[in-house]
Amino acid sequence: MGDTDSNSSKFQVSEFILMGFPGIHSWQHWLSLPLALLYFLALSANILILIIINKEAALHQPMYYFLGILAAADMGLATTIMPRILTILWFNAKTVTLPECFAQMYAIHCFVAMEPSTFVCMAIDRYVAICQPLRYPSVITESFVFKATVFMALRNSLSLISVSVLAAQRHYCSRNQIEHCLCSNLGVTSLSCDDQKINSINQVLLAWTLMGSDLGLIILSYALILHSVLKLNSPETASKALSTCTSHLILILFFYTVIIVISISHSTGMKVPFIPVLLNVLHNVIPPALNPMVYALKNKKLRQGLYKVLRLE
Repeated sequence: MGDTDSNSSKFQVSEFILMGFPGIHSWQHWLSLPLALLYFLALSANILILIIINKEAALHQPMYYFLGILAAADMGLATTIMPRILTILWFNAKTVTLPECFAQMYAIHCFVAMEPSTFVCMAIDRYVAICQPLRYPSVITESFVFKATVFMALRNSLSLISVSVLAAQRHYCSRNQIEHCLCSNLGVTSLSCDDQKINSINQVLLAWTLMGSDLGLIILSYALILHSVLKLNSPETASKALSTCTSHLILILFFYTVIIVISISHSTGMKVPFIPVLLNVLHNVIPPALNPMVYALKNKKLRQGLYKVLRLE
């Protein structure tokens, strides 16, 4: 008996099986159509945003460059998860090798982290434009956009390596069925035969240091903007200044609200396990589809660029 236990503990699984949406395996393929449409919408809308920014000289400004970076990150996030989910739902291709799984886990974390990081840059851009308008041309330059983007990408990609490295160091000796459609950190490490406490601690620390610091900078920037706007004598000028921030705020509120809902649904251990998984997938595909529409609706220059590209004017 001792030998059997010893052999089973030495055994390492060679692949994981992504089971899809827990509790609804028999009819989960019906979800493929709305998810495929969302993915198509996310790709086409973000490609359109990049084409508009590239073609319209009036949009060659830092604010729109950051929007282009957000569009690229959104496409990266959607493409990291959606093709894999659709192959599970359409072709029942559920097996994934361990290196593929850890690579997907790393890519998802990097792209998700890029979104709030870009929101920070947009918030700083709006803060300087509204609170320090005379300094804006000398502070928010193309060089600033490049340096901020490189810094964000390096900060996120280097600090998040630990998530996949720690997950890969766990020992997977018996269970290999992940009750999810993507390789989430907690979903994968919960299958390990050894203690995954270090993984959970690392995840919480990274969430607080990366996303927490980003949220803090966003709140500080908008608090300073609001303080500056409230000192303006003309309500019309104040309204015009705030209108340039509304689209940012809508996206920021949506992003963080969904993260809070997902965290609560996971921590309370919902009786319907399918809900947290679906929320997790939607959180990775709805913002990429929604972000371009919010900007196109709220931003006049972008709307005009859209009409030109589509030959509507």
